[in-house]
Amino acid sequence: MIRLIDPVPPSRSESWRNVLLLMQLRWIAVFGQLATIVAVAQILEVKLPLMPLLMAPLLLILINLATASLLQRREHFSQGELFNALVIDVVALCWQLYHSGGATNPFTFLFLLQIVIGAVILDPRWSWAIALLACLSMLLVTFVYVPLDLPARHAAHQFHLYQLGSLFCFVLAAVLLVFFVVRLDRNRRESDKALEEMRQQATEEDHIIRMGLLASGAAHELGTPLSSISVILGDWSHLPAIAADTELSEDLTDMRTQLDRCKTIVSGILMSAGDMRGENPSVSSVRALFGDIAADWQSRTDGELRFIDRFGADVAIVADPGLRQVIGNVIDNAQEVSPERVILEIARENDDLLIAVSDEGPGFAPDLLPRVGQPYASTKGRDGGGLGLFLVFNVVRKLGGKVAVENRQPRGATVRLTLPLASLAYTKESPA
Repeated sequence: MIRLIDPVPPSRSESWRNVLLLMQLRWIAVFGQLATIVAVAQILEVKLPLMPLLMAPLLLILINLATASLLQRREHFSQGELFNALVIDVVALCWQLYHSGGATNPFTFLFLLQIVIGAVILDPRWSWAIALLACLSMLLVTFVYVPLDLPARHAAHQFHLYQLGSLFCFVLAAVLLVFFVVRLDRNRRESDKALEEMRQQATEEDHIIRMGLLASGAAHELGTPLSSISVILGDWSHLPAIAADTELSEDLTDMRTQLDRCKTIVSGILMSAGDMRGENPSVSSVRALFGDIAADWQSRTDGELRFIDRFGADVAIVADPGLRQVIGNVIDNAQEVSPERVILEIARENDDLLIAVSDEGPGFAPDLLPRVGQPYASTKGRDGGGLGLFLVFNVVRKLGGKVAVENRQPRGATVRLTLPLASLAYTKESPA
């Protein structure tokens, strides 16, 4: 079972999707109008003013092409722009009806479709404006229109012809309404989903901010006692009693080594707090960075940390402490459940850096797997569990990457990180 956490891309706004829906409905109207003109002229042999009738579909085609270009460049559209788009559709329908029998044409019922669309996608004041415009258009074509030039065999049965047209118009309106409502409901569900994701992301970022403040404050507070301990240990190292005892000297050396490591960690927190790029990131390469990470973690454990390099041609990157901490959190979690062996693998796929950390532990519980990466989602049963992977997921997302978590067979788990090399690559403008 795999759980993917994709970066949140720039979501298409609801107004963008509504404009796309109007464009699709307009294409349906264009093909429907052209098919109707051909059918009426060829099958019913009605003499139509083709030139004015074909102007409306041609105008709608040009508008759709311009709309398609706008959709590629913009993410949001105002209510006024949506209103103007519907006004064009209402005016085009009024133009068609004026040149094809006015209110005697059963396709006047399509004004109701325009009103429904306006009521759904527009604010009330704009919706009433569309309804008023449709009513005025209907009033116009009721009294002012170009009568249809019907052939003699249809002139005596105009009501029957109107009935057939009404039936066709009803079916067309039903199809368009279902299409519109289904697509609009899908747009609404997508908007709700995007809103929920934004709320979740805001909640997670609030956690990160609070944790960053706490970590930064703790790092500042720890600076003084660590410095004091360092001075005391330095004084002890010069005492004759300790210098004469080999075992005590070795223990003191180990304590000073671990103390230096604590001071390095505290300095890294202070440097990276609130900024993935830190204040003084160093320039390295993908292979050198991960080789160094593997060697560093191998020295801390009695188990095996196997490093597999499938990256290919090396790339210069900015190797700041924040990135090291992200990888370190994943390795630390893996070593905690699989102290005998952990596998760190890097590879390259197009312009992405692929990082996989695998362990031989019990794997993730099935009920926990969908929640991995959420705050406090952990099987460790202790306060603060799950925050390590929570930070990993959010940092990777900030870098434009994604995380995949899966259980291995017959046992173990793999955490896969995908990072765009562009977000890590070193350039002359990168701080160094």
